[in-house]
Amino acid sequence: MKRKIAYIILFFILPLFVGCVDEDSYDNTPAGNFEQLWKIMDEKYCFFEYKHVNWDSIHTVYSKLIIPNMSEDALFEVMGNMLSLLRDGHVNLSYNGNVSRYWSWYEDYPRNFDESIKDLYLGTDYRIAGGLDYKILTDNIGYIYYGDFSSTVSNSNIDRVLSYFSICNGIIIDVRNNGGGSLSNSTTLASHFTNKRVHTGYIRHKTGTGHNDFSNPLAIYVDPANGIRWQKKVIILTNRHCFSATNDFVNSMRCFPNVIQLGDKTGGGSGMPFTSELPNGWIVRFSASPYYDANMNQIEFGIEPDVYVELSTEDKLNGKDTLIEQARKLLKE
Repeated sequence: MKRKIAYIILFFILPLFVGCVDEDSYDNTPAGNFEQLWKIMDEKYCFFEYKHVNWDSIHTVYSKLIIPNMSEDALFEVMGNMLSLLRDGHVNLSYNGNVSRYWSWYEDYPRNFDESIKDLYLGTDYRIAGGLDYKILTDNIGYIYYGDFSSTVSNSNIDRVLSYFSICNGIIIDVRNNGGGSLSNSTTLASHFTNKRVHTGYIRHKTGTGHNDFSNPLAIYVDPANGIRWQKKVIILTNRHCFSATNDFVNSMRCFPNVIQLGDKTGGGSGMPFTSELPNGWIVRFSASPYYDANMNQIEFGIEPDVYVELSTEDKLNGKDTLIEQARKLLKE
């Protein structure tokens, strides 16, 4: 069982580091680079149908903007603007002078998070275990802030935290503004909140160049950790800036009966990213394999919370976090 889940985790994270797709090269001209970019996305990107994107029509519009001898900056702007139509935070075009990006998945929404107010709850005497900042609040509620899944968290880190929280009535796990990172960290943390193997989702892979050429779904599971496993109530705080590996963590945790998601919808980002290179050396990253929840629903555009709560202006002015306070109230009930 452990070998199987290790294989699945490796299957997830390996493309983040070595997922480079080789392509037949076009000429290193503005037109050649544009055509290769369009073709890479046409054959490899995984969300065209789900997002109702007519990629052929987009080619018709944007190819007219490509002219011979156009500047590097102009070419980059045209191609970056074209990619932004996919509405995907995992899609980037990059070179040593710039990186295109799509951030509207969180920029167009309320933040529902204030770093300075979060720091008031942690104070200066909080404890640190790997990427986890944690403290027992005055009402005997454990509070964890995990701001980046790129920050390593080990089983021994989590055991230390949960052992320290053994006297607590419940735990708040705050992953607001966590833009993602390593899926292995996501799975490691989630594995400490279940006593049995839980089916949490599916993944599919492209099998051809057509927009709908996918493999059969491969089931994904979270196995219980060998160490301490928390069985009391847990509330996860989310906002729109929860993306990629954070989206995966929330998707796994909501499969456990003792967990409540509170706050705003997550930002999504459920496509496993691959990369490829254009003739001029620019790198394009794109979502190549879609990840689904346990009911085969898409979670690319985020996960709805069990309880919607917004950070109120009045609470901010008073140095309080509405989401943390509501979570404390629910845990005490």
